[in-house]
Amino acid sequence: MDRSSLINLGKDVLSTLIIVGVIVGLGILLTGTWPFMVAVESGSMEPNMHRGDVIFLVSPDRVSIITYVEGVEKGYKSFGNYGDVIVYKPNGKGNRTPIIHRVLAYVHKGDNIPVRVGNSIYLTKNIASKDGYITQGDHNPIPDQPYVSEPVQKDWIIGVAKFRIPYVGYFRLIFS
Repeated sequence: MDRSSLINLGKDVLSTLIIVGVIVGLGILLTGTWPFMVAVESGSMEPNMHRGDVIFLVSPDRVSIITYVEGVEKGYKSFGNYGDVIVYKPNGKGNRTPIIHRVLAYVHKGDNIPVRVGNSIYLTKNIASKDGYITQGDHNPIPDQPYVSEPVQKDWIIGVAKFRIPYVGYFRLIFS
């Protein structure tokens, strides 16, 4: 490879890095979070989100999180059901795979943990270990708490789901 070919290759690599940097920078600037998009990895949110869907997130500092209970009262739906869907780090641990599930309710320490069955909310005998959000996958028969995570704290939340592109992330999942 001669010198001019190396210079052209360097320019191509540099321009690609600049374009990627601008896209990432704009994404973070517009959404206030990183990552600002995730691929759904399981079927726990079916039929409203599918494995391989890419979901765009917004920082919880930029939007109000509306629970399923509040969504029913206000008539607010997101991704085919009442309330918001969030992505969070289970128990705040960044080394675990983030979970994307619907927010059922906000509870205080000592409250009974709710479960959604169909379109109804029932209280379980499980008691909340602390204040926080109770989450449940749309396809799951039980909430995440206390089985997968403690009640979700606001600083564990990576983002609130706002937009979905079907199956675009499926290719990425093949390699992970």
